[in-house]
Amino acid sequence: MGDGRTMDGKRVLVTGSGTGIGREIALEFARRGSAVALHYSHSGEGATSAVEEIRRSGGRAEAFAADFNHVAEARKLAAAALEFLGGLDVLVNNAGVTMNLPIEKVTGEQFDTLYRVNVRAPFFLTQALVGPLAETRGAVINLSSIHALSGMPFHSVYAGTKGAIIACTRELAIELAPRGIRVNCIAPGAVPVESHRGLVPVDPDELGGGIPAGFAGSPLDVARLAVFLAGEDARYILGQTIVIDGGTTSWMSFGRGFRHPSDAPFGRGYVPGI
Repeated sequence: MGDGRTMDGKRVLVTGSGTGIGREIALEFARRGSAVALHYSHSGEGATSAVEEIRRSGGRAEAFAADFNHVAEARKLAAAALEFLGGLDVLVNNAGVTMNLPIEKVTGEQFDTLYRVNVRAPFFLTQALVGPLAETRGAVINLSSIHALSGMPFHSVYAGTKGAIIACTRELAIELAPRGIRVNCIAPGAVPVESHRGLVPVDPDELGGGIPAGFAGSPLDVARLAVFLAGEDARYILGQTIVIDGGTTSWMSFGRGFRHPSDAPFGRGYVPGI
């Protein structure tokens, strides 16, 4: 996973690349020589600024909007990205939404929103791109979370979607392997991003104190792993979920944190009723 233009000439679509991890993944693929289609849902500012940054460095990029509440929009994104890129070598299914509510307060609309955006949309986007990815013997990288592997109060719906992503990754890896497509998954741990900072005060030093590595991860850590999984050095890795969490899920905790769950309103602005 060293530096250099290890993805020269590759064509990449990254969903949810207007902010945070997705934006950094798109930028890192561009730094390694890829042409990149960046997807965003609500605000195009982050994706557009990333496109401008890539172009200033001599790269090729474009931003595309799609509301993942609708399968038709995911399919339109696939068509638009293919038209721009002229084919596809790597699909990164990063887009997702979260919320934290006690089970008694979750509405059907909220439940459906998370499953539509986090599970249904990437499934049908991948479906629409199987043909082009088979032509290039490409790679699909899905983004899950350690929420799929460890429990935290008030995240039952979100954790369910992330667990579904891991299961779907495993199955599609076996189904698509005969067509030359490698499917893998990344499950990040604590990686502070802009949306988190707007909801809770994040002190990196304090957060790192609860992580065996001694520090929180960064979007670049995840981006470098995504590039590795897309490349030839990972050619024998298939159907796996790579956990990148500084040792968080390896730690056997007997603390009492679960008795005092966070009341930060995750999901505000994109999940109904939050």
